[in-house]
Amino acid sequence: MSSTLPASWYRDSVAVHLDPAPPLEDEVTADVCIVGAGVTGCSAALHLAERGYKVVLLESSTVGHGASGRSGGQILPGLGTDISTVEKALGHERAKDIWEMSREAVRLTAELIERHAIPCELAWGYLHAAIKPRHVKELHDFQNRMARDYGYESMQWLEGQALREHVVTDEYPGAMWESEGGHLHPLNYTLGLARAAQQAGVSLHEHSPVVEIQRGEPATVITEKGRVIADRVVLATNAYGGRLAPEMDGRIMRAANYMIATAPLTPEQAAQVLPRNDALSDANFVLDYYRLSADRRLIYGGEVSYDGREPRGLDARIDSKIRRLFPVLGEVDIQYRWGGDVAITLNRAPDFGRVGSNLYYAQGYSGHGMAMAGLAGKLLAESLSGDSERFDIFAAMPHRTFPGGRHLRTPLLVLATTFYKLRDRL
Repeated sequence: MSSTLPASWYRDSVAVHLDPAPPLEDEVTADVCIVGAGVTGCSAALHLAERGYKVVLLESSTVGHGASGRSGGQILPGLGTDISTVEKALGHERAKDIWEMSREAVRLTAELIERHAIPCELAWGYLHAAIKPRHVKELHDFQNRMARDYGYESMQWLEGQALREHVVTDEYPGAMWESEGGHLHPLNYTLGLARAAQQAGVSLHEHSPVVEIQRGEPATVITEKGRVIADRVVLATNAYGGRLAPEMDGRIMRAANYMIATAPLTPEQAAQVLPRNDALSDANFVLDYYRLSADRRLIYGGEVSYDGREPRGLDARIDSKIRRLFPVLGEVDIQYRWGGDVAITLNRAPDFGRVGSNLYYAQGYSGHGMAMAGLAGKLLAESLSGDSERFDIFAAMPHRTFPGGRHLRTPLLVLATTFYKLRDRL
């Protein structure tokens, strides 16, 4: 972002420390080589190691460098797309399977945190807030459909004083409160998974960017200074995979999101923002989202860029939104600003699958991956161990490449997003 403030509050509040993870500088062998140490890669490494596999985990920068370590930290059931997208593609029964696995993803997150004593500020409660009347109808329709067709009863409609007991603003006509959603410190969570993986025997190497994957059985994963000979390879790079698997070109697009962290609020100020410590996102297509940290900072995210350039007037727009929502924060300093890329698919559903016989991948969470990526790691471990049933339910989801080829994809996506931004204003 354009500001000269420190880049990330998450980096300045790390509470989990890893064993040394030096760059790979030798040739080593492994049952599985995993590329990318975000939530997907760390979860896959941990679950595979617990099953007795020899695992090498490679990270081009540091653990949690990508979206896993700098997101809004919301852990939610569901996908980055409406469940109706899955229904139309796979049918109702498979959509029910995927919905239930998304709920499992949230439970798995909590279980991993407890089992591995990860200090990541886990808290429960989530608000999906309407901004305009059509959102109210859409949220009511969603609540009724999920109760009727999926047996999901964990949502409660709030408005008026009942809503103000959760978020103190006049900007929302109502919100759907969800008991199964929550939030956490994403970088400490990701580091906690990496630490647990190391303790389970995983060989972790940071600052080890992969430059080529030579196909074969075994495959050879080549870094700048070393190589891994592995029976199977997992790509867990999400937005940062480059062209390691050309067959996957165009299946995801990178989108930049931006975040801020205020100075710590007083208890009185926090009580005039999110008195029950819920996470919140609004119902716009290009949505804003926020929560409080354990030390009562407002962690606020929003805006989006698909063309690699920071939106004009970004800082002022985010600041004005916060002041409008919460006038009580008018004099509160913003101490951190940061941003980075997430990966989106054309239909906003996650993309799991295989390339050839021994290259597996999970990507494209479309802004909804904090919980789902952990489950993806578990499903990858199941599949690599010979039980592919659950992984294949996701892998059956059809995905098209973004139109326009390499040169026109971004301009077409920017054009489409402009339409949705204009719709958000109506």
